[in-house]
Amino acid sequence: MPDAPLEPTTIGTGRPFTVAYVVGVTPGKWARVWGERLPRHPLELRMMNHDESLGALEDGSVDVALVRLPIERQHLSAIPLYEEQAVVVVPKDHAFETLEAVTSADLQREILLDQDWAAAVELVAAGVGVAVMPQSVARALSRRDVIARSVPDASTTEIALVWVTARLTPLVEEFIGIVRGRTANSSRGTPTPPTEKPGPARASREKATTKLGRTGGAKQPGKPGRPRARKPKPR
Repeated sequence: MPDAPLEPTTIGTGRPFTVAYVVGVTPGKWARVWGERLPRHPLELRMMNHDESLGALEDGSVDVALVRLPIERQHLSAIPLYEEQAVVVVPKDHAFETLEAVTSADLQREILLDQDWAAAVELVAAGVGVAVMPQSVARALSRRDVIARSVPDASTTEIALVWVTARLTPLVEEFIGIVRGRTANSSRGTPTPPTEKPGPARASREKATTKLGRTGGAKQPGKPGRPRARKPKPR
C-alpha cells in the first residue's frame, strides 16, 4: 500500500521544519500550504546565499534548501523545479533603456560585473558597469536608479529543491509533495493527476448532453408522442 499523507495531529511540535532559500526565490506560497496541512508543525524560512544554504544542509541546521543548480556534492539529492530567464541590470538612462531586450552580442561592448549580485547592483547604480542575473534576483534587488532588460539568448538558471540524501524524512517527503503540487489526499510519491482541459471533444460532449436535456432525450414509457396526421394518397 502507498504511504498515507501525514496526519497533522500525530506529528508533534518539535523543532520547526526549516527551509533555506536563495535571493529571488519566493517560498511563501509553499509555506502557506504547509501551514494549512500541518498546523501543529511550524515551518521556518531562512534566506541565505548558495554556499550558506548547502552548508546548513550538511550540518543539519536546515532540512531542505531552494538553491540554483548546479550543485556538485554527491551526498545531496535535488529536484529541479523551474527555470529563470536572464536579464541585464544597467544604470537608468543607459542606451539599453529604449530597448525591450538586448542580445549577448550587445553586452560584449559593456563592462560586465562579476561580483555578488547585491554588490553588483550597487556598482551598476554607480555607473561602473552592467550585471547579468536571473530576472527574479533583479526584481528582488530593484532600485530606482537602475533598470533591467531581458537577454533572451543568455543561459537560463534553474531552481531546485535540495536535501541530504541520507536524511529523506517523512517531513522532507511532505515538503517535496507540496512543491510538486500534490494534493493533501495524495500519497507521497504520487503526483497529482492532471485535470481534463476543455477541448473540442469535451465541448461536443457537453453540447450534446445539454441538447438531450433540453429536448427530453428518448421517450419515457407510458408517455407516447402525438401521432402525426397522414396525408391522403392521390388516386
